[in-house]
Amino acid sequence: MTVTGPGSAQDLVRAKRVLLEASGKRRLSPEALRVALADLHDFWLSSRAAAIGLTDRAALIAVGALGRRELAPYSDLDLVLLHDGRKDIDRLAEQIWYPLWDAGIGLDHSVRTPGQAVQVAATDLRAAFGLLEARHIAGDPALSDKVRHAVRQAWRAGIRSRFDEIADGAADRWAKIGDVAHRVEPDLKNGHGGLRDIQLIDALAAAQLVDRPAGDVLQARALLLDVRTELHRLAGRARDVLRAQDADEVASVLDIGDRFELARAVSGAARAVAFAVEVGLRSARAALPRRGLAALRRAPVRRPLDSGVVEHGGEVVLARDASAPRDPALVLRVAATAARTGLPVAAGTLHRLAETAPELREPWPRAALGELLSLLGAGRGMVDVVESLDRTGLWGRLFPEWGAVRDLPPRDRAHVWTVDRHLVEACSEAARLTTRVARPDLLLIGSLLHDIGKGRGGDHSVVGESLALQVGRRLGFGEPDVAVLGAVVRHHLLLPHTATRRDLDDPATVSRVVDTIDGNGLVLDLLEALAEADSLATGPGVWSPWKRTLIRDLAGRCRAVLAGEPLPVPGPPSALSAELTAAVIADDRPHVRMCAVGEPASVVVAVPDRPNSLSAAAGVLALHSLEVHAAELHTTGTVAVYEFTVSPRFGGLPDPALVRADLIRVLDGSLRLADALVRKERDYAPTSPPVESAAPPRVLWFDDEASGAVVLELRGTDRIGLLHRIAAALEGCGLDLRWARVATLGASVVDSFGVAGPGPGGRLPRADRRRVEQAVLTAAR
Repeated sequence: MTVTGPGSAQDLVRAKRVLLEASGKRRLSPEALRVALADLHDFWLSSRAAAIGLTDRAALIAVGALGRRELAPYSDLDLVLLHDGRKDIDRLAEQIWYPLWDAGIGLDHSVRTPGQAVQVAATDLRAAFGLLEARHIAGDPALSDKVRHAVRQAWRAGIRSRFDEIADGAADRWAKIGDVAHRVEPDLKNGHGGLRDIQLIDALAAAQLVDRPAGDVLQARALLLDVRTELHRLAGRARDVLRAQDADEVASVLDIGDRFELARAVSGAARAVAFAVEVGLRSARAALPRRGLAALRRAPVRRPLDSGVVEHGGEVVLARDASAPRDPALVLRVAATAARTGLPVAAGTLHRLAETAPELREPWPRAALGELLSLLGAGRGMVDVVESLDRTGLWGRLFPEWGAVRDLPPRDRAHVWTVDRHLVEACSEAARLTTRVARPDLLLIGSLLHDIGKGRGGDHSVVGESLALQVGRRLGFGEPDVAVLGAVVRHHLLLPHTATRRDLDDPATVSRVVDTIDGNGLVLDLLEALAEADSLATGPGVWSPWKRTLIRDLAGRCRAVLAGEPLPVPGPPSALSAELTAAVIADDRPHVRMCAVGEPASVVVAVPDRPNSLSAAAGVLALHSLEVHAAELHTTGTVAVYEFTVSPRFGGLPDPALVRADLIRVLDGSLRLADALVRKERDYAPTSPPVESAAPPRVLWFDDEASGAVVLELRGTDRIGLLHRIAAALEGCGLDLRWARVATLGASVVDSFGVAGPGPGGRLPRADRRRVEQAVLTAAR
């Protein structure tokens, strides 16, 4: 049967398109667009319902985004058709659902009696959350009201038996998706601090366990909804993850500077939501109605934990006689106790401390510094505690310098956290390393402050040093310790940058490090531990066995210099290299050996010395899924020997015979390496960032003081076969490669090459550097 009405579903789609075009031309704000979309769908659905005879004993209700009137451009419609025994309900349902399906509109639908609706809400949390927000669209309003009232009444009555499922579900979701506040590309809907958490607060409020969301959460909801609305419009489909390549345009539409300012605003909003939902869950658990024998149990007792600090109801609270004005270390003692025990600080306690705790005098009392170190040394336990202190203004009162890095997004893809969270994560990692150093207190403070100079302009290490000196004096450290703290912050990148980008066999490399730290062995020890903590807190894959080996090797060489011991002298080629050289001379064919002693592994390749042999060897290793970390190059007569340090991208090491066979085919021209690598990258590099989001590659030049050669440093996006392409570009420019260091940082790389040019002593005239740079950049792209 054909039903006529005010318009077809295609008319609905066309009207929606007009609204999106108006929004794109900035005639509609994101909020106005959501309102207009909700009104448009309400009108079409109510008109359709009236045209098909959906009047008495049936009602159409909206749940989900349409129910909340938060409809983003490509949100699905969540609809429930209620009826009270109507015989023609299947016909009514078909005449609503089918036109929407035919128009390509996403639809989640169901048909229920009031009893069925209440029953499904009692067994399915997702359905329950939706029905709690149900909104009448068309038909019999009394039927809609009946269901809404029954669902809410059942929700309140059954909340005690369902609370654990609610809390566990939220925790599982947070663990899977991560934080909205601190992620570089956050999930605005499902992440910790996202829109689903605001719905969770609303559901707890509907159970009369907590209050409705406060003003800061409502403001956060508005921002997150606006960003999500623009993401939908830009993508032309449903999207909840704010990606870097979309952020600048979203920021422009919302009049928020650039993507970094937008990321900071989103982070602040999400932190408000995350704090509210965590406090809400704890408050709700404490407010659960007690029935049966539980109602006869005594209220929780207050268990002493530390001076002025007790546990009550599973939370850290103040003792009755505790007074922040009389006890300057109380705030930090509460925090340290919470971190040590794993118990959260009660929201009321945080707010009371925020209202009554005075500023600490300078220098801090020794007890306050001791409690700070106890907090920082608690490891993972301190992360959530610092977050709660920061949300209530207490952390900023202790460290006013924190404001510049709070919610500050990182500037490179290797970092997965905002700068403030990265500092806390690094301090947490450093807590595991305190037994390696003579001054664990300086390691913890240095880890907390190593990037404190970011967000202020200029070199963050230089700015951070001055701030670290300021903080160190305020905390009460003596001047010698303050100087060490400043040096640690100033030079926190010295060891990782040098180890992964310079030739460690060059004595000038080691001398430069020792001179930079003024020969201070304590600073060296702290920098080595901080390099590990910083890398671990940066992101997956940044701290690797290869990087650990390089940094330990560099630190060991520096200690040898400080002790007056001789540095190891690079010896002649290994016996394996000599063996392979003889084999190449004998048959004029390449030979390959692999040595898997620990991780990473070593691959030695000997080939007849001819142009493009290095790029060929590097390309074949990439073809066999080996990630190259370093390459040492030796030439003996007519044979070139390359010693590669490698790790398998996945699985184990390949068969050296297969690697050799492919290398022979490449050198004799029967295997087109470039084409094979293109196919390899297409099939096995799905995690590479889209071209439009990748930062452009960059080349830097450094002069090697000892040898007179030149160091070329490439910063770019990682790709399968990148070393092959760069080596081919350098070989094409007529340069000799003496060594290579390859550092992979997430999706980015920093590759360094020691090259010898045609000038005296291997120097590369500056006039030629531009030509080489262009060749390398072309290869990197």
